Amino acid sequence: MTATSGSIRPPHTLDDVKGWFPVLDQVLFDWFLDRQEKAGLRGDLLEVGVYMGKSAIFTGRHLREGERYTVCDLFEGDAPDDANRAESAKSYSTLTRRAFEENYLAFHDELPRVLHGPSSVVPEEVEPHSCRWVHVDASHLYEHVEGDITAAREALLPGGMVVLDDFRSEHTPGVSIAVWEAVLNRGLRPICLSTQKLYATWEDPGPVQEELLEMVRSRTDCHLSVQEAAGNRIIRLKSKGMKAPAFPPSRHHVEEPVVAPAPAEPRAATPAKPATPASRRYARRIAKDLLPPVVTRALRNAKRRSRPTPR
Repeated sequence: MTATSGSIRPPHTLDDVKGWFPVLDQVLFDWFLDRQEKAGLRGDLLEVGVYMGKSAIFTGRHLREGERYTVCDLFEGDAPDDANRAESAKSYSTLTRRAFEENYLAFHDELPRVLHGPSSVVPEEVEPHSCRWVHVDASHLYEHVEGDITAAREALLPGGMVVLDDFRSEHTPGVSIAVWEAVLNRGLRPICLSTQKLYATWEDPGPVQEELLEMVRSRTDCHLSVQEAAGNRIIRLKSKGMKAPAFPPSRHHVEEPVVAPAPAEPRAATPAKPATPASRRYARRIAKDLLPPVVTRALRNAKRRSRPTPR
């Protein structure tokens, strides 16, 4: 990738990529995906709604040989209905596929498979029961989110997880209704909640919740509360000064040269001031007070003998 297009400023670090991907969610993405990989679970990755690519870039580090990564977004394309068209014009008017791809290729050698269109194309393009991880952060309209949750369930294989964004933001009531409806009526089981995302499965969440609780209780940078609601154990997490996981810089990153401080100029030695008559008299007075009389007399006699004899 080069910056000759002039469309965006090439990102040097993940923080340079515009988007909403809080540190807590970065930590959770890493932990859940690492857990799947340590357990030997293999499967594809899917992200529905990518914006400028921040979370997609992060997730792409977990793609392993033989797995496929698919992302889906409208980008600058036509929305499927008037409500979605109005939402896109208001919130994502600067989003283009070109910007996403340039950002992604700044950190990875190859692009994921890109579905350029509404999320309704996912069921046709993603093989059923093929994904271990689905992240949904697309339309905020109830009808679309309801369809995205259905598509996620069809795409997940046993042991897979879905992450649903904006489930409790004040400006996204459609997401909240669709998500909690799925929990109450469609078998979706919450694993945990971050500030903006719900992590869930359609299987028994107990085993992964126990491991998650053990991990969180070993940290000092994460607030934890556990509640029960409608037969579901709800683990709520909130960052407490949490630091983001280490993430490699982009290919555009240039280390700033370390400049050693210039050596200090040596100070010129201050010449000793010659003793004044007053200072000499003061010294003799101190010596007279402090030295034993026999020493004082010896010094006085020696000084007298050293004087020239008058002719």
